[in-house]
Amino acid sequence: MRPQILFPLFAPIRGLRGVGPRIEPLVERAAGPLVRDLVFLAPHGVIHRATRVAAEALEGETARFVLTIGRHVPPERSGRPYVVRAYDATGEIDLVWFKGHGAHLAASHPPGSHRAVSGRVDRHRGGLSLAHPEYMLPADRLSDIPETEAVYPTTAGLAPRTVRRLVHEALLRAPDLEEWQDPAWIGRMGWMSWRQALAALHAPADAQDLSPRHPARLRLAYDELLAHQLAMVRRKARARRAPARSIASSALAAAVEKSLPFALTTAQARTLTEVRGDLASGARMSRIIQGDVGSGKTVVAMLAMADVAAAGRQSALMAPTEILARQHYETLVGPLERAGLAVATLTGRDKGRARAAKLEAIGRGEVQVVVGTHALFQDGVSFSDLTLAVVDEQHRFGVFERGRLQGKGEAVHLLALSATPIPRTLELTLFGDLDVSKLDEKPPGRLPATTTAAPFRRLDHVVERLSAAVKNGAQAFWICPLVAESETLDVTAAETRAEHLRGVLGPRVGLVHGQMSAAEKDHAMAAFVDGQTDVLVATTVVEVGVDVPRASIIVIEHAERFGLAQLHQLRGRVGRGGGASACLLLYDPPLTTAAQARLDVLRRTDDGFLIAEKDLELRGGGDLLGAKQSGFPDYRFADPLAHRDLLLAAADDARLALARDPGLNDLRGRRLRILQALFDWRADEDWAAAG
Repeated sequence: MRPQILFPLFAPIRGLRGVGPRIEPLVERAAGPLVRDLVFLAPHGVIHRATRVAAEALEGETARFVLTIGRHVPPERSGRPYVVRAYDATGEIDLVWFKGHGAHLAASHPPGSHRAVSGRVDRHRGGLSLAHPEYMLPADRLSDIPETEAVYPTTAGLAPRTVRRLVHEALLRAPDLEEWQDPAWIGRMGWMSWRQALAALHAPADAQDLSPRHPARLRLAYDELLAHQLAMVRRKARARRAPARSIASSALAAAVEKSLPFALTTAQARTLTEVRGDLASGARMSRIIQGDVGSGKTVVAMLAMADVAAAGRQSALMAPTEILARQHYETLVGPLERAGLAVATLTGRDKGRARAAKLEAIGRGEVQVVVGTHALFQDGVSFSDLTLAVVDEQHRFGVFERGRLQGKGEAVHLLALSATPIPRTLELTLFGDLDVSKLDEKPPGRLPATTTAAPFRRLDHVVERLSAAVKNGAQAFWICPLVAESETLDVTAAETRAEHLRGVLGPRVGLVHGQMSAAEKDHAMAAFVDGQTDVLVATTVVEVGVDVPRASIIVIEHAERFGLAQLHQLRGRVGRGGGASACLLLYDPPLTTAAQARLDVLRRTDDGFLIAEKDLELRGGGDLLGAKQSGFPDYRFADPLAHRDLLLAAADDARLALARDPGLNDLRGRRLRILQALFDWRADEDWAAAG
């Protein structure tokens, strides 16, 4: 139950003065439904208002004026603005409003009245104007227009001034809360209290006060990170306490391993030992295997599934697309069926009698391993005894989607797979509730792709070389950053590039991008995998998972527009067949210093974990995993990259606090519970059971 002292913050925004039925959905869109959401709405800019006379006004500046209202000029026709001519002793300024306002303005600001006015100065046809002035007050109230004021995120139809007023009204409702941070830590960091930090957040004097390293923001970020880490540590502890059936390592799995045409790497053997330790512990496993492209995650999962099958139980492997599910099935089916196990697929394409037959076999326990997509957790799918859920490319699934798959059995073990190496600091935000295993070596014999960079002017030469390679039996990816032509970016789109390459190479050029339907994408991918097309032009939908052994070339167009980790993921699409492979980075000179550094790192190494660390160093922010697929928590104050030093400290603090007081019942523990409730990071049963 939420502590009573937080009730004012968790009240709905409709209780604030001036928030009626029209304003409420706009405020909710800009901030959220609660008073707390407005308190937590951090400003992203600062307005400085100079006090000017008309003759001194500077275009683009926000300024305050004392003006006399002159003539009102209503619009001559629809779509034209309402203009109020205003002036002082030094010149004239037009006050301009679009979309009405006429009757109200004429009554409130009659000709001859004196007004204190503020707004952004524009120059139009040689004259000065203020569009939609922020303030129009009696002239003697000039001092009521702040010289410095915070700028908040807003939304269409919601005036910035309204957002500021509501934020400050919400801030008045924020209570003083007893200090939950360790006094020695607060003293060492020189931080103010939580309430003082909030006040400072909303009263920035200049751009430096908006920095993520400002003391007020550091304090609030640490509070948020600590609340999250407490929830993650408690959630992990709860999962470890949750009883689950013990699964022992088996002779069946040993036979499957022996039948493989290769020996496990040291990293695979170590990870398999960690997984088997979890399965045998009698507690529910929640583990993620991080491994670079081609490091052998699926093989480790397969041997764990063989152990589960030897115990007479079932496993399910869920992939984000049908093409990936099919590839996993093809990897698993040979070794497992040779060992006498039944393996089946279940995707959205299964219909009618064929689907019914599969569901019946799965429900009776006749199938030990099921590989599929979201179809695995749909209503109507029942397992006889699901014990292990393996989730591939786990960041492509939501927490509750993973939870629905685990809900198909009792105390189901979770093994997640990720082909995107993550630096240690970011592991804590993404996987803090999971045990992490790392496959940090590639199978012997796999050759790294030869990586080169070339300016875009060599495009014709690149296409000529590609044509020769295709005639000799090679397959190639060609990656474009956009789907269709852009008016703002000088980038050749995937559709245009595919048409161009068909003109040179012939019709065996495929196309796949995110705006295609799932069936269209799967058809294009399947044609490439089956060798029906030689070149696949694609956007980053092929970034992860696709396994095309014959593909030995990848051309990445406008490589300077991609992040380092994303470039590495794309490069991992080739060289999976054991032979030599090549990655060509086409760029548009001149390169920025950062872009040059990214391409240099990619040429020097193919170590995904090292590349992830370098990406963090070079970018210092942004989306590490690619466009909106990071899975980072929805932090209000914390930035996992800018505040990674605080993240490590918060993780240690959370572990120590819970080791000393697991129930959070002592004085600091009770205050930490208020902190968790404040940020709503919960470790309760509903949240914890989700994955």
